[in-house]
Amino acid sequence: MAVTQPESDVFESLESEVRSYCRGWPTVFDRAHGSRLHDENGRSYLDFFSGAGALNYGHNNPVLKKALLDYVERDGVTHALDMSTAAKRAFLETFRDTVLEPRELPYKVMFPGPAGTNAVEAALKLARKVKGREAVIFFTNAFHGMTLGSLAVTGNAFKRAGAGTALVHATPMPFDHYLDGRTPDFVWLERLLASEGSGLNPPAAVIVETVQGEGGINVARAEWLRDLAELCRRTDMLLIVDDIQMGCGRTGAFFSFEESGITPDIVTLSKSVSGYGLPMALTLFRPELDVWEPGEHNGTFRGCNPAFVTATAALEEYWSDGRLEKQTLARGEQVGQALHDIAAEGPAPAPGVRGRGLAWGMEFADTSRAAAVCARAFARGLLLETSGPEGEVAKLLPPLTVSDEELEEGLALFGCAVRETERPPRAPARR
Repeated sequence: MAVTQPESDVFESLESEVRSYCRGWPTVFDRAHGSRLHDENGRSYLDFFSGAGALNYGHNNPVLKKALLDYVERDGVTHALDMSTAAKRAFLETFRDTVLEPRELPYKVMFPGPAGTNAVEAALKLARKVKGREAVIFFTNAFHGMTLGSLAVTGNAFKRAGAGTALVHATPMPFDHYLDGRTPDFVWLERLLASEGSGLNPPAAVIVETVQGEGGINVARAEWLRDLAELCRRTDMLLIVDDIQMGCGRTGAFFSFEESGITPDIVTLSKSVSGYGLPMALTLFRPELDVWEPGEHNGTFRGCNPAFVTATAALEEYWSDGRLEKQTLARGEQVGQALHDIAAEGPAPAPGVRGRGLAWGMEFADTSRAAAVCARAFARGLLLETSGPEGEVAKLLPPLTVSDEELEEGLALFGCAVRETERPPRAPARR
């Protein structure tokens, strides 16, 4: 249902042309709960977008909401920069006891600012400071954020062009499967690192996503990640894993790299770490890398205490046992099977299907079709976004807390959208 002109006037006349999501979902949203958003006209939409991965536990999760309302009601501290507060202490203790220690992860915790790109910028700065080198390796189709340092290690040409200046000190390498198995993994990178004539300055670090969300749901194999970690160790490069979209349980385990058995030197988290859609980001790193001088990296909103409160509640509710991880993995198998079944229908060649946990994508040979599928899904009451360098992938990120009935409903709606955008086969030409 389109927004009527009076409702959209202020958005059209006052808000910048840079806005994007509202163009694909032309309505005015008013309420949200669980897996659903509701617009001003009373229409309900099943949300398989989840705030681009910032709402793993759904909208206005009741457990998190109660903790937040109780904190606000008692005049708990809201803004504190990096001052010590009771809310921060509770989060750090819970994060240590629930996430770090059970996984034997030795990390120090840094609050770099409110967004994922702040976490990436801090990671890059720290790696360069520790190693005394400028160069960083990143991978094709990567996305790490929209500030200049993060953009320099992002692959998308459209997003890079928005920088308006040179993006330097970063070198792309092929992500897993990028060369379709025609070249052994890392042979090119190893040759560049070993050769005095390659022109590659010795890198401080490698930054990687285990699943490239914005890049098209490109899933790295566990063995590829292990080989990358070993290469970093042998060549004195720090390994940074960007877990901003795929962390906090999106692939099953709390960290997406757990399946591979690696321990990155630095990890970035944001999006669902607050659990409630509140701004919060973390940069985690080995203790020996903590060479910051006090105040050397800071930010006005790095101490959002309401986010600490909801993050603590989310950890206590969902990560004190393995139930959510098991549920996510089981539902991931369900989604994968459903998408493969949908892909096998119709006269067109089967599109590509890939994913892990509850992050899935369907790629279309006709790059415009993914947008058409998402538009048709919206018309039917399902929110999806596209991803990939040409927007060729329809991307599904349902909340981890989605009910069985909602998951089946969303998959059925997606199947309808795919079928309804199927182009009929051309009639044979007359001779």
